[in-house]
Amino acid sequence: MKPLIEIIGLGAGDFNQLPIGIYRKLMNDNSNCFVRTKDHPVIKALEEESITIFAFDDVYEKHDQFESVYQEISDTLVETAKTEGNIIYAVPGHPMLAEQSVQLLLRNPEVTVNIVGGQSFLDDLFSALKIDPIEGFQFVDATSFERQQLQYQQHLVFCQVYDALIASEVKLSLLEDLPADYLVYIVEAVGSESEMIKEIPLVELDQQTTLSNLTSVYIPPIKKESLNHQFFRLKEVISTLRGPGGCPWDQKQTHGSLKKYLVEETYEVLEAIDREDDDGLAEELGDVLLQVMLHSQIGEEAGFFTIDDVIYSITEKMIRRHPHVFGDVEVENESDVIKNWEEIKQEEKGKDPKTLMDQLTSGLPAPLLAEEIQKAAAKVGFDWLEIEPIWEKVYEEINEFKEASKRGNSEEQEKEFGDILFAMINLGRYYKINPEIALMRTNHKFKQRFQFVEQKVKQTKRDWKTFTLEELDTFWDEAKQFDS
Repeated sequence: MKPLIEIIGLGAGDFNQLPIGIYRKLMNDNSNCFVRTKDHPVIKALEEESITIFAFDDVYEKHDQFESVYQEISDTLVETAKTEGNIIYAVPGHPMLAEQSVQLLLRNPEVTVNIVGGQSFLDDLFSALKIDPIEGFQFVDATSFERQQLQYQQHLVFCQVYDALIASEVKLSLLEDLPADYLVYIVEAVGSESEMIKEIPLVELDQQTTLSNLTSVYIPPIKKESLNHQFFRLKEVISTLRGPGGCPWDQKQTHGSLKKYLVEETYEVLEAIDREDDDGLAEELGDVLLQVMLHSQIGEEAGFFTIDDVIYSITEKMIRRHPHVFGDVEVENESDVIKNWEEIKQEEKGKDPKTLMDQLTSGLPAPLLAEEIQKAAAKVGFDWLEIEPIWEKVYEEINEFKEASKRGNSEEQEKEFGDILFAMINLGRYYKINPEIALMRTNHKFKQRFQFVEQKVKQTKRDWKTFTLEELDTFWDEAKQFDS
């Protein structure tokens, strides 16, 4: 028969809150009584009643993480019960409220766990703060939470704010979303004679001297207009723009009409990257995200897909295509990663495509499409492995263009010029140079230099037509020293 661990709650505050049934059990039961911590008003009164108490306060000093503390407490209780027989384990408040050690015991197959009960401090907390949880309430363990889970439009309470270190971690997380002067409330020993509620600015949360085992922190609901940095607000704004009484321009957009804006915003992101402009990059990425949101809203209105479908699709894809991270596949280097990616991608698209070229995205800009065409051909061995033949092909295409230009056939010249570009892209591919990015940088460089020349001409107060090309070249050479 499995040993029994009976878990009782000591209530939220002082001895007077201890239920009579719990008190009688402690007085009449001969089992050993273990407590998670002696830092609770009831413990002293119990010791005065000659009840033997074994506490785990020393375990807190041994570990840096609370998870390890609770695991050791749970393991010790199980081993003690197996050795000595049935035991009692007492915790602050109610055993089923924010007690990780209790959850660990409940999951342990070696013992039988009986939850005897106890008074939760939540009723007293709601009364003290004068809040109704039906309006929306979130209860969070301050020792173990993630910022993403916090719901600021609800009543938010952090329990187990033991000390300044935990309070500091809570504060730093909240400051990511709330202003430093946002008013929060420290609630101490709620429901007892020592109950205290103190209103302070958020920034002062970890500067309090009253923090203890009985401390909670209450964050009042914040209006959604103050949470414009969160994703749900962006979705609401886009829905409003497209909805009744919204923006006429946004309302008339379609997937087709928005195509050019997605291309434009993407190139503006690339420009911000080239400028190494972090603030500009954040703004331009926002503009790209706007396009994603507009397309998703249009899809939702038509009943085809929502932004949730978009997010689900890419999340699932990333998990599938990274089995070395989310599965048991082992890789040695980046090449293995790319190989796995392509194999998984091929499985997803079907094992028998019509041709290699059918798999390419025809809507890419011509330089990028040319590079993708060459890469597809290279996968099956249709590629030069050495650089010299590539250079020869470039010179060959240049000479053929010269011959075509002599003949004066514009259509033939266009074809030969296209062959030069295709050959140059192949040359860049050998040297791992992206043609789109390379040309964008050259465009940027030319633009900067020419603006410098414009400025120089303007300073002379002469007309452009009065300058010789040699004079302008002098300005151009001077501009080179300012290249970024």
